[in-house]
Amino acid sequence: MSTPSHRFITTAEALKEEHKGRTNHWLCHAEVCGAKDIQICRATLPAGEGHGFHTHPELEEVIYVLEGEVEQWVEREHRVLKPGEVAHIPKGVVHATFNPTAKDAVILAVLSPAVFTGPFAVDVSDEEPWRSLRG
Repeated sequence: MSTPSHRFITTAEALKEEHKGRTNHWLCHAEVCGAKDIQICRATLPAGEGHGFHTHPELEEVIYVLEGEVEQWVEREHRVLKPGEVAHIPKGVVHATFNPTAKDAVILAVLSPAVFTGPFAVDVSDEEPWRSLRG
């Protein structure tokens, strides 16, 4: 069971990760609060940046837009999501999130489970059809 100090997490206590032009704040993560069933990441995607096509072999994910707009892909289907809108990605499904605007976008990624045995993500952005899907 988590100690009380791990029940409330501030941004300052989050696990901060700079990754390919994004800033991720892992607010709920096995390393932050000992979570085993869920992870929550607040990610800032700068203008023109994103998270290319990838899959989470063992993780289900929900992406919730907090600020800005994102071009969200789930397999070959895509939509522009605005604040308050969500995309659901079942485990093992290829997906990508891009910020095609001139302003930062902020998303909340909720993934489950928090503890798994294989890789967190597998990048497929250099493989077809994903490499040329966006044109």
